[in-house]
Amino acid sequence: MSDLPAALPPAVRALAEADFSAIAPRFMAAGFTVAEPADGIITIRACDSAAVRPAVLISVGVHGDETGPIEVVAYLLDALSHQPSALAVDLMVCVGNIGAIRAGKRFIDADLNRMFREQRGTLEGTAEAARADVMIAATAAFFKDAGPVRWHLDLHTAIRPSVYPTFAIVPELIADAPRARLIDWLGLAGIGAIIMNPASVGTFSYYSAEHHAAAGTTIELGRIGMLGQNDLAQFKDASQALDDLLRGAPKRAGAQRPHIFNTARQIIKLSDQFKMAFGKETHNFTAMKQGEEIARDGDTIYMVQHPEELVVFPNPDVRVGLRAGLMVVRVG
Repeated sequence: MSDLPAALPPAVRALAEADFSAIAPRFMAAGFTVAEPADGIITIRACDSAAVRPAVLISVGVHGDETGPIEVVAYLLDALSHQPSALAVDLMVCVGNIGAIRAGKRFIDADLNRMFREQRGTLEGTAEAARADVMIAATAAFFKDAGPVRWHLDLHTAIRPSVYPTFAIVPELIADAPRARLIDWLGLAGIGAIIMNPASVGTFSYYSAEHHAAAGTTIELGRIGMLGQNDLAQFKDASQALDDLLRGAPKRAGAQRPHIFNTARQIIKLSDQFKMAFGKETHNFTAMKQGEEIARDGDTIYMVQHPEELVVFPNPDVRVGLRAGLMVVRVG
């Protein structure tokens, strides 16, 4: 059973239900090799193996209640399927947590975007761990014979308000040239801030960057909303940049460079005694001054160490062992 709203545009309903039956035949008829290696995953490749095309993975719905990107990608994919020859990349689209999307929930058992790592501890038996295994296998197969230009854009929306309404997390391990291309594209997509991430916390985009040399990034495109009721105007720049990337369009002028932040530290919840010095409703990128308390966890006290640090993703309710917040410092 699905709890999806009754009145949804057909393209949006299809993607939310992980149904590619309408678009797949259009690309196949245009000469593309189309496969569905697992539920909610489609790959569309050019048959001409002599032409090495960029490989682009777009993922949505890794958190089931973050529905705006589902709408954006649904419309883009539907439009491209009616002009299939315009697709200039080898494309994989992944609908992440299908069960959670259908239920209108963030997750079923646990956060899917913490499952892309070898050691999952007590999370190993969850529905999301099994789904992550499926996504990992499909991603490895997609990038196995790909050329050197590889992208992974994992599209999200934020639960809480933010000083920067749009921002992205970019793994530091991405090589200089693809990282520069990615940052340029993020500027075109209207992303206001970029956080450079030195270490994985089990996210899908970090996995693809680390294991498949993809320019992977987790992108927060705005505020969370109900499926079919999202304000698509907030996604205008990102939608245009995505469409240009998929169609191989020339770079547009006038993009602003996002502000760059380095990660000062991950705030890890060590025990059930963990308490933050502020509420989980605190806005992303709220500034704190040196010496202020961030959180305490038994005998462990987290303090601001730099002249100014900004808090992102504060959430004291995560499971023990997971990140309860991220502290960043501006560098550019």
